[in-house]
Amino acid sequence: MKIVVFGLGYVGFTQACCLISQGHQVVGVDLSGDKVAKIMGGEPPIVEPGLQEMLLHGLREGRLRAVTDVADELSDCDIAVVCVGTPSAVDGSHDMRYIANVTQDIAENLARTADTRERPLAVVFRSTFRPGTIEELIQPIFDTVLGAACAELVEVLYNPEFLREATAVADYFSPPKIVVGSRDGQGSALMAAMYTDIEAPFFNVPFRVAEATKFIDNTWHAVKVAFANEVGRICLGMDIDTDKVHEIFVSDTKLNISAHYLRPGGPFGGSCLPKDVRALQRIAADKGVSTQLIDSLLRSNDAHKHCMFERASAELQRGECVLLVGLAFKAETDDLRESPNVDLARMMLDHGFEVSIYDPAIEPAMLQGANLGYVSARLGQLDKLLLTREAAEQGTFSRTIVCNATANSLDLAGHRVVTLSSI
Repeated sequence: MKIVVFGLGYVGFTQACCLISQGHQVVGVDLSGDKVAKIMGGEPPIVEPGLQEMLLHGLREGRLRAVTDVADELSDCDIAVVCVGTPSAVDGSHDMRYIANVTQDIAENLARTADTRERPLAVVFRSTFRPGTIEELIQPIFDTVLGAACAELVEVLYNPEFLREATAVADYFSPPKIVVGSRDGQGSALMAAMYTDIEAPFFNVPFRVAEATKFIDNTWHAVKVAFANEVGRICLGMDIDTDKVHEIFVSDTKLNISAHYLRPGGPFGGSCLPKDVRALQRIAADKGVSTQLIDSLLRSNDAHKHCMFERASAELQRGECVLLVGLAFKAETDDLRESPNVDLARMMLDHGFEVSIYDPAIEPAMLQGANLGYVSARLGQLDKLLLTREAAEQGTFSRTIVCNATANSLDLAGHRVVTLSSI
């Protein structure tokens, strides 16, 4: 099939590369000219294992193009996949400007090319947004622009993604589940065809069920991280072996369900969990529903950030040199959005410590968009803080603070190490 992907961030670019490897013809659309130029030059815009090889393969075979304007690409397109961002707005809800803009663009393009289409274009939204968004925002845009011809020109679908950064490619081909939301909940032949080679539980459901799925998943993951870290702090204060407590807890697969996200360690961060917890809080507030545990998640996470700072800086004096190993919220990615490790670095600097950072996935010149904006507002001097592997291994530091699994590839013999990724 010919598939157009709108938004070439983590989800969109990963999806584009995986679709190429499945034999599809893919056109990626992104407003960033620099990002498009890098992709066409064989340079991935993100750090994610496996994508470089997929990108080069797609370019060699001529099955991938990246553009800044969709132009007439939709006239012979089978599926349009929307992966644009839904960042947090000031009130904690999702900022829906990008979703509305791309929906308007697609609708106007379909209106101009209506005569060339033999069947409706499947427009698949993968971005996370509140239940009711398709019925209350997206479908009305299509209805307004396309009028009575809407049903003949577009099939609106919602397909939440379940990709974890650093394992996104593996997660795409082996997802925990596939959820497709449609108006009648009966599914889509085109979506079934797109996932034909992927084995996973498949759910065809109404829009609102599909839209709620990602909210529930991400909030549950946030609950698990916050709960484990609260238990970890209690154990830490009582000199109890948290690793042993964790081992016992996750051995119970009948009642405790899952071992994932339940190890006491670093605060949660990244582009999904904090944003979606805020948005779910906003939904609850709008409906007058009391959600005390959910309301406590971000406060608990902030408390854990402070706990990590106190542990990292204990017994250190102002002006001492520290090395932070791992800046991204997860090793082997360059995603700095809401990374607790960025917050830790900022706190260390604000309290007068000299900070150096080692994270081989971070290249300041490569950072773009929200990723660049987030770290620039907090660590404007990032390029001056980063060290090479040799400098990190051989440097003299009062303390080396291990923030994520980046340390697994580093020789820290002789360093005074404090590990925050597991307490």
